[in-house]
Formats: sequence, structure tokens, C-alpha cells
Amino acid sequence: MERILGENERVAQANRAAFDAAGVTVVNLMSAPGAGKTTLLAETLRRLAPHRRIGIIEGDIETSLDADRLDGFGAAIALVNTGDGFGGECHLDAPMVASALPGLPLGELDLVIVENVGNLVCPAEFPIGEHRRAMVYAVTEGEEKPLKYPVMFRSTDLVLVNKTDLLPHLDFDLAAFRRNLDAVRPGVEVVEISARTGVGIDEWCAWLGRPPQSAGH
Repeated sequence: MERILGENERVAQANRAAFDAAGVTVVNLMSAPGAGKTTLLAETLRRLAPHRRIGIIEGDIETSLDADRLDGFGAAIALVNTGDGFGGECHLDAPMVASALPGLPLGELDLVIVENVGNLVCPAEFPIGEHRRAMVYAVTEGEEKPLKYPVMFRSTDLVLVNKTDLLPHLDFDLAAFRRNLDAVRPGVEVVEISARTGVGIDEWCAWLGRPPQSAGH
């Protein structure tokens, strides 16, 4: 494991050097399966792609379904299937991201968003050379998730609380979730959103536009 993590760190540093040389900001977007990352990215591209040059690295174990959903919004997209020569891993690591870089015109981009494989554990443990991290958490997942999966919540710079349009229909205590989150990641920035209705997306897009040094990584 030490050898794997050491090699990952070496490649992550090389990725970061390539991003910095190209002048592109890279955000690692993580979540559990079904939290709404792809829906969020579609709405993000709808708003930002006309004004910013954006690339997407789409990570999935199998299929191009999510990459296909994002096609046509004006972003450059590179797909990484971890089941295709990477052992079917439940996360993207730095070498996988490095394998996707030839598919992106880095020097022509302002922002790259990496949609990591849906998983609340492994993606948090593997830096990929990103400048900052965001995670999408859906209110359908339950208030206890920060306590059960603290590594993910501790590793992120921003928590996007998604599917808030469903709150009237759920037995969900948002205040309890925030208390649990504060217990494992005090002071982390939180934005309440609905990727389906568009609530909070402007605030998320503004966060994406901040200089990397102001976001913590």
C-alpha cells in the first residue's frame, strides 16, 4: 500500500505541474453514487461553458453514460473507465487522470472538473494533482454520513448539499447533518443546492471562479 500511495503521490505532483504550466485550475468532484454529480455538471456547463473554457475528466467503472450526458454543452471531455485496464477501481487515482490528459487541450482550457467515481471512501484517499476538492452530498443519504465516512468529509474544501428540493418529502434533519459535519470538518464551506431546479448553482459557479489559493488546496 505504501508503494501504491507513493507512486500515486509522484504522479499527482507531475499532474499538478502540468496543470500549473497550462494555467488551468482543476477541481476534484466526489460523491456517493447517485448524489447528482452529473446532473450538477450539466447545469454547470449550461451556465459557464459559454464564458469559460472547460474540460471534464469523466470517471466511471464502466460505460460512457455520464460522459454522453455531458456531451454537447461545449466542454472538452475525456473518459476514464477504471474497468478498462485499471482493475475496475472504485476511484480515480493520479495515473488514471494522467492517462486522460492527452485527450484534453490543457493549454486551451481555464478549468477542468474531474467527476470521480461514485464512492464515499477511496476517492478521498488518492490525490490526483487537483487544486481543490468539492463533494456532492444528497439529502437522501441520511444525516449520519459525515460520522460514518469522515475521511471524505475531512478531505473536501466544499460540501454541496444537493436535492434540497426533496426536503419537504423527506424525514431529514438538515440541522443534525450540519452538526455532524461540523464535528468532523469544522468550518468547511457548505452550499445548499438543487441541481434539478438550479437553486444554489450560481454560488457553486462563483466558487469555481475563485483563485485556487483562496479555496484551501
